[in-house]
Amino acid sequence: MRKLTYFIACSIDGFIGDEAGDASYMYPFVDEEFFEFLRTEYPETMATHGRRALGIDDLPNRKFDTIIQGRASYDVALKEGVTSPYAHLREYVASRTLKESPDPHVEIVADDLVGRVRELKEEEGEFGIYLCGGSEVAGELVDEIDELVIKTYPVVQGSGMPMFGAAFAISEFELDEVRVFKNGVLVRTYSRKR
Repeated sequence: MRKLTYFIACSIDGFIGDEAGDASYMYPFVDEEFFEFLRTEYPETMATHGRRALGIDDLPNRKFDTIIQGRASYDVALKEGVTSPYAHLREYVASRTLKESPDPHVEIVADDLVGRVRELKEEEGEFGIYLCGGSEVAGELVDEIDELVIKTYPVVQGSGMPMFGAAFAISEFELDEVRVFKNGVLVRTYSRKR
């Protein structure tokens, strides 16, 4: 069974962006040391157009071959004219409002997101599934998440978009690893307690 991993950036107080989801204030924390970590450990989590611009589009996937993202996350790329932001992965966008995919490489999941994710998890394969966000999609899929990789930036927002847009419920995870970077970023990896 393949794992669903929520690989997400957040503030110290658990927000992944402002109320509208804008997290551009986090970009300056991707310094040389942190970029090298992303490049060597999670290269597939970088958007294809960014990888091309950096000359690293040929890096092989290390952890994931599939991505699931919400409509708001996908809209960030669409506003830039990019219809397949993760062309190096199988792309799924959870949306009840986007009726037709603007790209043949991107599949829209309008109904039964949980069922579709369960189907993807049951597929054979060495790579897992990258849950890119956002908050509502993570909230809908919280019971399906097998692993959390939380990149915590050294800022406090006070309010904004939470990591999980879901009703109150307790889900337990075990801490597997903590990486600390010189710029104050922490990367914590958790596995779901089953």
